[in-house]
Parts: sequence; C-alpha cells; structure tokens
Amino acid sequence: MSEPTGSLTAGREPVLRVVPAPADINSNGHIFGGWVLAQMDIAGGIVAGREVQGPCATVAIETMQFLAPILLRDIISIYGEVERVGRTSIAIRLDVIATRGRGAEEVRVTSGLFTFVALDENHRPRPIVREAPLA
Repeated sequence: MSEPTGSLTAGREPVLRVVPAPADINSNGHIFGGWVLAQMDIAGGIVAGREVQGPCATVAIETMQFLAPILLRDIISIYGEVERVGRTSIAIRLDVIATRGRGAEEVRVTSGLFTFVALDENHRPRPIVREAPLA
C-alpha cells in the first residue's frame, strides 16, 4: 500500500516527526505498536491543546488501525486534524505515514481517533470555548 512520495502528505504539515530507534523493534523486526501509540498520543495532545487553548488529557482511543508495519530507518510523520468538538471533549483524527527508501516511498501505517478532555486548574473537565469566526 505504498504511494509515490508526497501523495499522502501533499499540502499537510506533520504535527510530529520521529525516527524510531533500534530499541523500539520487536522480535518480528517491526516497531512496537505501543511505541506508535505513544507517539500518536503525543501528537494528538499537541493538536488538542492548541484547540482547547490549555491543558487536556486523553480519555479514549475510539478506533485504532495498524495498516502496515513500521520498519527500522522509516521516518514517521504524524498528521492530526480535529474531527469533532463536544462540550468538554475533542476528537482528533491521527494518521501516521512512514517515509522509506530515502524518501522514495510513503506508506500509511497507522490511523486512529483519539478523544481528549479539556482540563481546568483542578484537573477536572472544563467547557471548551471556541473563538467565533470572523465576519
């Protein structure tokens, strides 16, 4: 399921870009799923924190799909966008793209929907205040 370079990421800016280390490899020669999950949670927290304009915490992973293995020497780019906003929570769609072969190939490796809740100073859920669009 590889694509020509740029077709999966055209016009998109990654939230996070990471290179897995040899210690992140499992016995099959692929990157641990838990490592990928942690990187996605970090990227989702960055997007959610910007959107809610403050601290937030992960409360759910609604869907998660491992589509293809991540290999040693892949460069991992994580892209995130807001899928929905509730009263205190926000759902962020995260896509992980591996760049391989010195940039010759892009592979969508993982996708997930992470939900975060906005937190107040007491670490309790707080309402999300969205700025009104400019007229």
